[in-house]
Amino acid sequence: MSSLTLAARNSSTMLRRNLLHARRYPSLTLNLLLTPIMLLLLFVYVFGDTMSAGMGGGADRSAYIAYLVPGLLLMTIGSTTVGTAVSVSNDMTEGIVARFRTMPIHRGSVLAGHVVGSVLQSVASVVLVGAVAAAIGFRSTDATALEWLAAFGLLALFATALTWIAVGMGLVSPNAEAAGNNALPLIFLPLISSTFVPIGAMPGWFQPVAEYQPFTPAVETLRGLLLGTEIGHNGWLAPAWCLALCALGYFWSRSVFDGGRK
Repeated sequence: MSSLTLAARNSSTMLRRNLLHARRYPSLTLNLLLTPIMLLLLFVYVFGDTMSAGMGGGADRSAYIAYLVPGLLLMTIGSTTVGTAVSVSNDMTEGIVARFRTMPIHRGSVLAGHVVGSVLQSVASVVLVGAVAAAIGFRSTDATALEWLAAFGLLALFATALTWIAVGMGLVSPNAEAAGNNALPLIFLPLISSTFVPIGAMPGWFQPVAEYQPFTPAVETLRGLLLGTEIGHNGWLAPAWCLALCALGYFWSRSVFDGGRK
């Protein structure tokens, strides 16, 4: 059996294992998924008119739904990948990875199973949050099939990038609780991006914090694809951030995993 065939077979087995874990213990995923859904409902039905008026569009809740949803979809990915960090940390601390190291399996398949499983869960979570958004009035009537495909590709690439970062966080965390805490920036960063209000509406000293981070270019690109707003330089910044985070997370994770953890 070739090395490539072995890697593919073992990765498939690890993916099946992780999906079974997610199915048997769905509480973590559901708890993390509730955060973006609750924020969506809160900002639409409690703050929607006020936020829309403050952005200069008058008290138009439907306009604010359209503005908010692209950012909430990306925030959903960040929330879901926190569960990946916890899952990886559990595997490292409970001894299962040590057991895998003694078996004749491809070493990279353990991480590959976590990454592919997390991306699939992120995509499913995005679909669920998108369905809730559509139910309360979100529409994207002007987007073409190609733009929808590009939006889906961006979401999948962003999920892959954050997943690799989450895997690295899980590997270096001493326990599951620490892993969850270390991964909190994946939920916090969308809160200080252009998800909820335009960068121009923020205090001048805070605008660079919101602008020069991975979520804002991705939010603005997704907004442009789905709503027809101006994308500008965000069109190349968003995939550049994703590829950089993918590379960072991958090499970090492989370095920690292959080197073992004391």
